[in-house]
Amino acid sequence: MDNLKQLNNEEIINLIKNGKITVADMVDSGICPTCFDKENNHVLYGDKTDRMIFENDKFECFLVENPRANGHTVISTKKHYKDMMEIDDITCKEIFILAKEIMKDLKEIYKAESIYLCTMCDGPMNHFHIQLIPRYAFEKRGSKNFVKPRFEYKEDKENLQQLRKLLRK
Repeated sequence: MDNLKQLNNEEIINLIKNGKITVADMVDSGICPTCFDKENNHVLYGDKTDRMIFENDKFECFLVENPRANGHTVISTKKHYKDMMEIDDITCKEIFILAKEIMKDLKEIYKAESIYLCTMCDGPMNHFHIQLIPRYAFEKRGSKNFVKPRFEYKEDKENLQQLRKLLRK
């Protein structure tokens, strides 16, 4: 659907609810799905409150609803940036320092052997975010871990609480 920008929010929301458009359709139409979701009561991604591990005035960090590994985390900027090239140096420094801290905590709490960091903002419209994907000792090393099959998130209150506690320091 190339003409989504010509529709109003209610029309787009109805198309989403009826399964007529996807996130990819929005990206291809030049609409940031992350910003649209935030501005329209989380119609695309749902409420992440139960998976939120850290939030401040610039960033939100949450466990992924359809992770590639236990502990798969996203760090997203609250302000819209299409990709890393648009971020000011201070925000860029802060998000990567935060990513480093979360990687350390994920490795400790989930007993991961390594944590992969990637950002793949692609397409005409995206919202800058970092993905942290744990790799476990039983898994092979390498880039195939970035495309492991996704599975449904299963709440793990104990690990979630530990992450929240460590990140509040």
